[in-house]
Amino acid sequence: MEGQNWLLYISAFATAFGVAIFTAPYVKSVAERWGAIDYPKRRSLHKEPVPRMGGLAIVFGFAAAMAVMALFVNEVRSIQFLGFAIGAVIIVVLGILDDIYQLKSKTKLVVQMVAALIVVFTGTRMSLDFLPFDFFASDLNVVSIVLTFIWIVGITNAVNLIDGVDGLAAGVSSICAICLVILCIMAVNPSAVVLTAALAGSCLGFLPRNFSPSEIIMGDTGALFLGFALATTSIMGVFKSYALFSVVIAVLVLALPIFDTLFAMIRRYIQGKPIMQADRGHLHHRLIDAGLSHRSTVILLYGLSALCGAVAILIALRDIRAISVLVVLVVVMVSMVSVYRKRM
Repeated sequence: MEGQNWLLYISAFATAFGVAIFTAPYVKSVAERWGAIDYPKRRSLHKEPVPRMGGLAIVFGFAAAMAVMALFVNEVRSIQFLGFAIGAVIIVVLGILDDIYQLKSKTKLVVQMVAALIVVFTGTRMSLDFLPFDFFASDLNVVSIVLTFIWIVGITNAVNLIDGVDGLAAGVSSICAICLVILCIMAVNPSAVVLTAALAGSCLGFLPRNFSPSEIIMGDTGALFLGFALATTSIMGVFKSYALFSVVIAVLVLALPIFDTLFAMIRRYIQGKPIMQADRGHLHHRLIDAGLSHRSTVILLYGLSALCGAVAILIALRDIRAISVLVVLVVVMVSMVSVYRKRM
């Protein structure tokens, strides 16, 4: 059975990867034909118009993998997955319309909330059984619904907000998905492994076309879908498997988009600006303004995301020796970077 599972995992990844890398050029042509073009703006890092809506290749890759997996994995034919699929279709349609017509932020938020509610009420919810408060038990279901809803909407927007440099959102999402694959394998959760493996494969299949200098950017079609998919699959795979550690592990895996978004909201609130108003204060903007190239910025943030994912995996292992070694390595790396910056 284990051998069959590994074959399914590899098949899900390979199918998503192959379809995404094959369809990307055709998606580019469709984006140009439909007028989904990203023109340079004040906060934009592009100097020339670039086709948007490239995220359709990611969606096609993921959908193809799920169509194949539905033949072998019962959970892919469940009501929970149907809810996720319906929500994902809504998110993708929203992203396409936004890439073409530039929708208002409030409109996008309302549609995201509808998609999140569909997922929640078809049975995909955070497991909060580890909470020790007996008197809280009667309200636990309501709390789970609320937290799941906030998590899905929050992560959907968080991934969208880091999509500001060529290859950043696709690469970080790939790293997050790979970390989720490892965590789900450790938790012996085959259905969640299949989902996350397909997500990782589709992201990596699109990345060669999106890495700086990009031929096409994923646009909201891809960024919103990736955020929605990562949020939902993390609930299916992490929150149902790691009990008390689940919140910490999930936050660490998705640390880069989560904390960048939180800091953006705090910064805009302090400055008296609308929280949903775009600006050039994100971490990738600050690194580029500090003198790093686009590629150096992306690679640095890849490393940061991978480090956070590694910490999450080590916590899941619950091996104090491994965690201690990682802490020492982090201290050494931070010290080296600090000394290097001073010498420069």
